[in-house]
Amino acid sequence: MQQLDVRLPMGLLFLTLGLILVGYGVMADPAIYAKHSLGQNVNLTWGVIFALFGGLMLWLKSRSKES
Repeated sequence: MQQLDVRLPMGLLFLTLGLILVGYGVMADPAIYAKHSLGQNVNLTWGVIFALFGGLMLWLKSRSKES
């Protein structure tokens, strides 16, 4: 019986969502963040965190013996 390695779909999901958030954070009007989130670009911040986590999952998958 073959088991599903969740690192691949999880890594792809978080990397994709992270890149979307980074793109939105870069292209959004900075005035929005000054009014609503104490001046911090939360889309950019969390996009980078999501993308790094997704990249980590994909890197761990590539290091596995069964790939």
